Amino acid sequence: MSGAGLEAGRGVGLDLLEIERLERALERRPGLARRLFTDGELAYARSRARPGQHLAARFCAKEAVTKALGLAVMRPREVEVLSGGGSVELRLHGAARARAELLGVEVAISLTHSQGLAGAVAVLR
Repeated sequence: MSGAGLEAGRGVGLDLLEIERLERALERRPGLARRLFTDGELAYARSRARPGQHLAARFCAKEAVTKALGLAVMRPREVEVLSGGGSVELRLHGAARARAELLGVEVAISLTHSQGLAGAVAVLR
């Protein structure tokens, strides 16, 4: 989705990822995790039984938010997904935050994962 013609409150982004694909990429390139995820995201994932499952869902959220906002380039550390007390909190930084402010929107997200797949939906409101 491009940002052209995007009406405030009408953006939707969706992303789906095979968890093993991300896990393999992180194993092959040890520095990749620090480029894709914030310290908070990494700490949360590492506290879980299968960190890759949670990182994959967060990666999907980053892609979904990028699509919903109509950004041309994903800057993964500008979209931060934090968890606590059973809820998910989204924090936008840099260009992602500037775009949301320009559009006058908040971004709501929903994450999901199974044994093999992770996904996320982002909706502007």
